[in-house]
Amino acid sequence: MRPQGNLRTAAEALVDQLVVNDVQHVFCVPGESYLAVLDAFHDRDIAVTVCRQEGGAAMMAEAVGKATGRPGVCFVTRGPGATNASPGVHIAQQDSSPMILFIGQVGRDQKEREAFQEVDYRAMFGGMAKWVVEITDPARMPELVSRAFYEATAGRPGPVVVALPQDVLVERIEAPPAPPFVPVDIAAGAADLARLRDMLAGAQRPVLLLGGSRWTAEGCRAIAAFATRFDLPVATTFRRAHLVDALHPCYAGDLGIGPNPKLLDRVKTADLVLLVGGRLGELPSQGYELIDIPGPQMTFVHVHPGVHELGKVYRPHLAINATPAAFAAAAASLAPLERVPWAGAAAAAHADYLAWSETPTAVPGGVNLGHVMLWLRDNLPPDAFVTNGAGNYAGWIHRFYRFRRFATQVAPISGSMGYAVPAAVAMKRLHPDRTVVSVNGDGDFLMNGQELATAVQYGLPIIVLVCDNGLYGTIRMHQEREYPGRVSATTLTNPDFAAYARAFGGFGATVATTAAFAPAFRAAQESGLPAILHLKIDPEAITPTATLQGIRAKALAAQGA
Repeated sequence: MRPQGNLRTAAEALVDQLVVNDVQHVFCVPGESYLAVLDAFHDRDIAVTVCRQEGGAAMMAEAVGKATGRPGVCFVTRGPGATNASPGVHIAQQDSSPMILFIGQVGRDQKEREAFQEVDYRAMFGGMAKWVVEITDPARMPELVSRAFYEATAGRPGPVVVALPQDVLVERIEAPPAPPFVPVDIAAGAADLARLRDMLAGAQRPVLLLGGSRWTAEGCRAIAAFATRFDLPVATTFRRAHLVDALHPCYAGDLGIGPNPKLLDRVKTADLVLLVGGRLGELPSQGYELIDIPGPQMTFVHVHPGVHELGKVYRPHLAINATPAAFAAAAASLAPLERVPWAGAAAAAHADYLAWSETPTAVPGGVNLGHVMLWLRDNLPPDAFVTNGAGNYAGWIHRFYRFRRFATQVAPISGSMGYAVPAAVAMKRLHPDRTVVSVNGDGDFLMNGQELATAVQYGLPIIVLVCDNGLYGTIRMHQEREYPGRVSATTLTNPDFAAYARAFGGFGATVATTAAFAPAFRAAQESGLPAILHLKIDPEAITPTATLQGIRAKALAAQGA
C-alpha cells in the first residue's frame, strides 16, 4: 500500500522516476535483492517482461535502446544475476546503445564482508559501462536515476549500471521526482558545414559512410536527401544497413564482413571519406586496413556525437561534434555544387550493389540461405524487424536481404552470440502488430533459446529460423584456414529444434529443402504461435562464396608452398 502523506519508499521513488521518463517496458529476472522494486511495479503502468535468464533480459533492454534511441531498462539480482547480465552491457557499450541495468545489492551494513552474492559493481563494470553508481542515500534516488538517463544517452550512448542496496530500497523518503530527462542534441556549426562543402567541391571521388547510433527516421531521410543532392555513393557500416533504404539510388552496400569487392575498391580509392555517426571499428575498416592510422590517406571528415571519439583512432581533416540526426538535417540544406566531377558515381555504385545482392550464389546442400533471404525480402512487409546474433549464417543476411526502413535491423555490432531471440522478443513486445523474424545459427540459438518460453508466456508470435549445420561455423572456418584438417572443439550435436519449439508450446517445422521454406514460413505465420523453423544446412556451405573443403585445400596448398 502507498504510505500516508508524501512519504514513499526509495523503490517507489525509483519506479516513479521511470514513469516520469516514459519508460513503458522493463525486462527482468526477479531476485530477492530488489523485492521492493518488484512490489512498486505492481501499482504502476509499466509492462514488466519476466525473462528466463539475465543475459536474455539484458539483451532485450539493449535491443530496445538500439531500436528506439531511449534507454532500455533491465533489472537483475546481485552476484550471479549481474554476471549473467554482463553480455548485454558489453553489447550496449560496443554498439553505442543507451541502456540502464539496475542490480540488487547486499545491504549497506553487510558491505565489504563478501556477503552472500556481494560484488563490487564499480570494479566489475567499470571498463564496460559509461557510468556505474551505487545508491547509498535513499533520498538521492530520484536525482541519480535521472542522471542515469542523461549518462546513457549523452554524447556517444552506452550502458549505465545502477546498484541498489537492499536496505536502501525500503527506506521512506520525501524527495519529489526529478523532471523528465531531455536528450541533449549537438548540432553542426555553420563554419564546419561550409568547410565540408568546400572539401566536397575539391573532391573527385567522395564516399559517404553511415554508422553508429543517435539516428532517427527523419535524420535518415535527411541524409538520403543530402546524398541525392550531392550525388554521393552511400555505404553503411557493419549491421547499420537500416540507415538507408537499400533501394535508394545512392546506396552502395554494406561495409562489414565479406563486403562487395567493388565497394571496397571504391572506398580505398576515394579522395574524400565522410563518416557520419560511426567509429569505423575493426570490421567496417577491414581489420584497420582500409584507412591509414593515424593519418588517413584521403581527406577524412568525421561526424560523431561523442567528442572523445573524434581523433581517437583516425585523425580527421575535419572533425564535427554533432549527433547524426542533427548533422543530417543541416547537411540536407546545403546548396548543391555547381559542378559535380563524380557525376554518375552514385548510380554506378548502386548498380554494383544490386548486382552483388540480386542473385543467390550456388552452395552445397538442400537449403540455400541466399534463396531464403530473397524470399524474405520479397515477402516480408518493409517494416518487419529482422534480428540476428553472431555466426557465418549472418553473411547471407548482409548480402541478400534488403532493409527498407529505419531501425528494422536489430543485430549486435559486438558480434555477441545468443542475441537474436531476446532481441526478437523485445521488438515484438514493443510492436506487437509488426512482423519479427529472428535468424540464428545452431550454436548461437542455444545460448539464449530459452527465451522462446518468454515469447510463449506473453503470446509473442516471433518466427525463429535456426540454421543448423552442426558446427560453430565461424570458428571452424578460421580453424580450417589456420590449422587445416585439424578439427578441434567446433563440432556440435544438436536437438530437434522443431520439437523443442513444440515442447515450449510453440510451432515447429523442419526445413530440409529450399522449396520447403516458404510453405513452412506461411504455416508458422498462420499458427499465431512463437515458431521455430529448423533449417538443415550443409556444413560445407560455410559462406555464400566458400566451402570448408575449399578453405582447407587452399590452406594446405599454401603450407606446401
